[in-house]
Amino acid sequence: MRISSKKDRGHWLLLSPYLILFIVFIALPVVVAIYLSFTYFNAIEKPKWIGIQNYITLITRDTLFMQKVLPNTIKYALIVGVGGYILSFILAWLVAQLTRIPRTIFALIIYSPSLTAGVTMSVIWRVLFNGDQQGYLNALLLKLGLIDKPVQWLQSPQHLMDIMILVSLWSSMGVGFLAMLAGILNVDEQLYEAAYIDGIKNRLQEIIYVTIPAMKPQMLFGAVMSIVNTFTSAGIGVALSGSNPTPQYAGQLIVNHIEDYGFLRYEMGYAAALSVVLLLIIWFFSRIAWRLFGERY
Repeated sequence: MRISSKKDRGHWLLLSPYLILFIVFIALPVVVAIYLSFTYFNAIEKPKWIGIQNYITLITRDTLFMQKVLPNTIKYALIVGVGGYILSFILAWLVAQLTRIPRTIFALIIYSPSLTAGVTMSVIWRVLFNGDQQGYLNALLLKLGLIDKPVQWLQSPQHLMDIMILVSLWSSMGVGFLAMLAGILNVDEQLYEAAYIDGIKNRLQEIIYVTIPAMKPQMLFGAVMSIVNTFTSAGIGVALSGSNPTPQYAGQLIVNHIEDYGFLRYEMGYAAALSVVLLLIIWFFSRIAWRLFGERY
């Protein structure tokens, strides 16, 4: 019993740095946010308990959230999250078919935009979609005669969301892509041989019946990372348009709405309620990902 007790203490000692960081930076802020969501808090006065009033306001009075922010977030999440996830797998599978040196080069090329997205957003994309005639896209379209005057791409409610989706997809090949690539490369070759003996006839069936089932942990990791990154990547619309709120709220996502109420209007209680709603949305979609790719014992 004494040896077992010492081992148990040793485990807790090794886990303690992670547990402390988890409690201080994740668990405690979540608990505080849930508490503040039931209060009126302006960051100056003491929080005042108002019950579920913030949530009632969110559902019944915040027409901007229901009509603009939530539909924008759902559209953005479905296209960038699901589309980026599928694109990550397709590119990972294609890169995995190459030999080692070309595979390393192409993997680095595909992964690098996720590392430099902030820099390239301001240097490349804003120059590309500049609203005057010197912008690369406007200059090309004017030269081809497709437009007769420059288009304000980043200030246009009709175009801003589409540009946000394009830029996000371009930079979405992050750690999820690398995890899928590693998963594909580590699938046992004997599984493919056995599958062809059992009747698989082409590469598509090979992917569906062998590759994906054999790399479920990597698929789950990629799905969770895609969900979290998609629902929390709000800075892109503000960075492209240069304002928060974005023009006519065309690129306004839930995190932008939280920042608007929390750091511009100082309605911290309502911002906390929005953050709790966002947490629940992320949890819901993460559960779906777990249902699809989680291991069942």
